[in-house]
Amino acid sequence: MSTELGCKMATPFLVIVLFGCVWSAAGQAELMKLDDGYKAGALLAVDQVNAHPGVQQHFLFFRSIKKSEVDAGFGAKYLSHHFHLKATRCSKATAAADSSKCAFRNDRPVIDCMTCYKTYNDVIQEKPKPYIHCIHKPALTKDMIKVRTEYCEKMSYSTGSATLLGVRRNN
Repeated sequence: MSTELGCKMATPFLVIVLFGCVWSAAGQAELMKLDDGYKAGALLAVDQVNAHPGVQQHFLFFRSIKKSEVDAGFGAKYLSHHFHLKATRCSKATAAADSSKCAFRNDRPVIDCMTCYKTYNDVIQEKPKPYIHCIHKPALTKDMIKVRTEYCEKMSYSTGSATLLGVRRNN
């Protein structure tokens, strides 16, 4: 009788664990669908959040909200990416070995991130310095959203770029 009861109780637990793993895998599948330039920025933000001393759980990419790019020509682009990170059931210490086995938690708010940076052939450039702003979603204000947007727009339009009309050919 106790074995039968144990099996009945284990089944819902197993379903919950498997469901959590599917959600984690789905988030990472979304990350892998991103172009290399966007993926690099998302991973930069994940590393920054997970390196923060106040963060106890490991965070992973969850989903993209909005992406935009300005083609500066000759392989250079300015990328802007708004996305969410989600806490997993793994601690930072255990996730260092293999974060692919970390299931998402549904009892914590997502972290809302905005990144903007310049890439050259999908590699993030050091100048201008990449902008990364991540904050728990409930703490995100309209003023923060405005500052993010203005900063990213300024970065992509103020630096200027070469155009084909501006290139002179020497004979």
